[in-house]
Amino acid sequence: MKKLIILAIVLFCTVSLQAKGDLHLFSVDNKDGKITPYMIEEALNKGGLHVELDSNMIGPFKKQFKKTKYKVFTLMTFWSKKYTRELVNKYPKAGAFTPMGMGIYQAKNENTLHFSVLTAEAQAKILGIKDLTVLKKIEAEVLAVIKKNFPKVKQSYSEDSLKTSHNLVTTYAMEVDDDEDPDDVLDEFQMNLEAGFKPYGFVVPEFMDLNEVLSEDGTKESPYDFYITYSICKLPVIYTVSKSRPEASAFAPCTTMVYKKKGENKVVVGFPAVYNWLSSAKVQDKDAKAALLKAQKDFESILQDVTE
Repeated sequence: MKKLIILAIVLFCTVSLQAKGDLHLFSVDNKDGKITPYMIEEALNKGGLHVELDSNMIGPFKKQFKKTKYKVFTLMTFWSKKYTRELVNKYPKAGAFTPMGMGIYQAKNENTLHFSVLTAEAQAKILGIKDLTVLKKIEAEVLAVIKKNFPKVKQSYSEDSLKTSHNLVTTYAMEVDDDEDPDDVLDEFQMNLEAGFKPYGFVVPEFMDLNEVLSEDGTKESPYDFYITYSICKLPVIYTVSKSRPEASAFAPCTTMVYKKKGENKVVVGFPAVYNWLSSAKVQDKDAKAALLKAQKDFESILQDVTE
């Protein structure tokens, strides 16, 4: 019996050591403040990735909320120059992570800089992708850049994610006539979509014509008539969540995808739902949960209006 108990304990410990959450967490000594988000941006750009957004949130936090506990809090988005085309051509929903995010943060009272990014497994789970091959290649690029440029970095994983029964990517579709010009369809859709952001407090720090990447500036065939993505932010959400779960900044800004596949008579619009923040980053603070769920409801209202 004792042997069985010991074996059970060993197995439990082994499983615990192997278990990992949905976020890669990195920490590096930055007492002197010499490591900056700009250095990380440069490293990613030189390592086969392309940074779309490098947004310092300290100024906006202080302006709107008059205070922040961070001396560094940056939202960064990027995509892979080598593998993004293959990924999105194969999996339309992958635009929800194109660009993908990295949160970079350091509190005023600490000497350590942190950054967080989603694992390939987490992205696959959220997108409903079973073959992780391409996602793993992109993940390997990111990890290689970090380890090469910050050799003293310590790597870990977030806590095991919370279970959720909600759809992890929220999507809506709008039917269009076969004879409608795709450019006209996109222009009208964008106008209506962008008109809905401001009344609900959403801002767009970055816009990306993903079809330019997929077609390699028109030199190759894209399976889409158009594919665009918006980086969407709602400052009170990011600020409120950051107070208890700064690592959730890997989800911010949220990428909203809009695409129409060739040969299909529908426009698809969608985004990674806030249930990912609640699940993957284990956001349990009452105010943070309330802010996230309100943002989900508000954004759903926008997408419902634009696709009716």
